Amino acid sequence: MLKVYESQDEKLVELENIGVKGSWICLINPTQEEKEKVSLETGVPLDFLEYPLDEEESSRIEFGEKEILIIIKIPVVRGEAYDTVPLGIIITEDLVITVCLENNMITEELGLSRVKGFYTFKKTRFLLHILYHTSTLYLRYLRQIDKKSEVIRLKLQRSTRNEELIQLLDLGKSLVYFTTSLRSNEIVMEKLLKSYLLKEPDLEKQASLIKMYEEDKELLEEVITENKQAIEMGDIYTSILNSTMDAFASVISNNLNIVMKFLTAVTIVLMIPTAVASFYGMNVSLPGQHSPHAFGGILAVSALLSLITVMIFRKKHMF
Repeated sequence: MLKVYESQDEKLVELENIGVKGSWICLINPTQEEKEKVSLETGVPLDFLEYPLDEEESSRIEFGEKEILIIIKIPVVRGEAYDTVPLGIIITEDLVITVCLENNMITEELGLSRVKGFYTFKKTRFLLHILYHTSTLYLRYLRQIDKKSEVIRLKLQRSTRNEELIQLLDLGKSLVYFTTSLRSNEIVMEKLLKSYLLKEPDLEKQASLIKMYEEDKELLEEVITENKQAIEMGDIYTSILNSTMDAFASVISNNLNIVMKFLTAVTIVLMIPTAVASFYGMNVSLPGQHSPHAFGGILAVSALLSLITVMIFRKKHMF
C-alpha cells in the first residue's frame, strides 16, 4: 500500500503525486513496483526501503548520501498475541518516508490526524511524534498484558489447565519481545540525543537533516523517559509472570503428589479384603471352613481391617 499525505490548513490531505516537498510517503507492505516507484521519484536507495521489511531487522540509524534511515521496533497485536515489527523512517531534505511490513497503530493514528501538533513538513517533530507514540503504545500494551495475565491467574486458581498455562507462556514471550525491542529503541533515542548535545563530527549529516531545537530536545528527553518507564514495566511484569509460572508449576507438582498419595492409600485399603479372600481361597484346611458363618466372618474381618487402616491413614492425612 502506498499513500502520500501533506499537511494543509491544520489538516492532513492525501495526494496523488509522489515527491512533493514537505509531504509524507507511507508504505505498508509495499509491492516491488511501489518500492521502485518511490525510489525513482525521491532518489532514496531501494535498499533503504527494503531494510524495514525484514522482520528480524534491529533498531538502528544508517546514513545515506542525502538521507537518513532510522529503524525502530513498534508493537503490534496479532489476534490474542503481541509482537513487534520494524518501522523505517527515512528523512530526506524534502520529505519523510515511513516503511512497515503491516498496518500498525502508529502510522494509522498519524494518517487519521489524531495527533495534535503533527505536520508533515516538520521532519524532526514528525520523527519525535513517532518515537513518543511508540513508547506510549508499548505502555498501553504492557498494561493490557498485565490485565490478561491477572485474569489467567484467577482462572488457574480455580482450575489448572494446559490452556491457561499456554496463554501465560505466550504472554511471557510477548514481554520478552517488548523488552528487547524497547532496549534497542533506547539506543537509537540516546544516539539522537547525543548528536544534539555533542555535535560529533561523524553525525554532521544527521544534524543537517534533523534540525533539533530546544523544544525538540525536551520532547526527545520525554520520549526517552517514557521508553525507560516501558522497559521497567516490562521487566517488572516479566518477573511477576515468571514467578507465577514457577508457583503454578510447584502447585501442579504438589497436586500430582497429593493425588498419587491418595491413590496409593486407596490401593492399600483395597488390598486388605483381596489378601484375606486369597488366603481363604487356597485348597488347604483353614480355620472355620466348616462353619456356616465362615463367609460372613471373612467379610467382617476384611471390613474391620480395612476400617482400621482407613483410620490410621486419616490420622496421617493421607485421605
